[in-house]
Amino acid sequence: MIGTVLAKRGVAAGYEAMNRRDLEAIMADWRDDAVFTYPGDIPASGTFKGKSIIKDWFRRYLEQFPEVRFDVHDICVRDILDLVGNNVVIGHWSVQLTNCEGQTGRWSGVSIFTLQRGQVIALKDIIFDVGDEFRRCWSAA
Repeated sequence: MIGTVLAKRGVAAGYEAMNRRDLEAIMADWRDDAVFTYPGDIPASGTFKGKSIIKDWFRRYLEQFPEVRFDVHDICVRDILDLVGNNVVIGHWSVQLTNCEGQTGRWSGVSIFTLQRGQVIALKDIIFDVGDEFRRCWSAA
């Protein structure tokens, strides 16, 4: 059960770091060989491999969105008996943000974190609506 508590705390801390805009804290628990997948059909969409490339993606995200507020609704853990930090954690969230052009947006989704020894080895974001508002906020309308 301690692994479950640590996994949930780690994921919650990641969202808190996003709200604080703390890039170093966001990336603190990522493995060097991690993979990040972001949805949609915009320039920021795709699969990104390697901690330094993922860190650059998050840097651009923070530049695009000077104001970000994640509200976490649920954090679920696949293996509640995990003792070594190998697990899958899902965060259900909504975000309210303002982009660098002053446009506001709100969307929701889930993030699927795959952990290996307590570090993020893979993250896949699923956003429930990647339509016009999503593209507009990313300045890709």
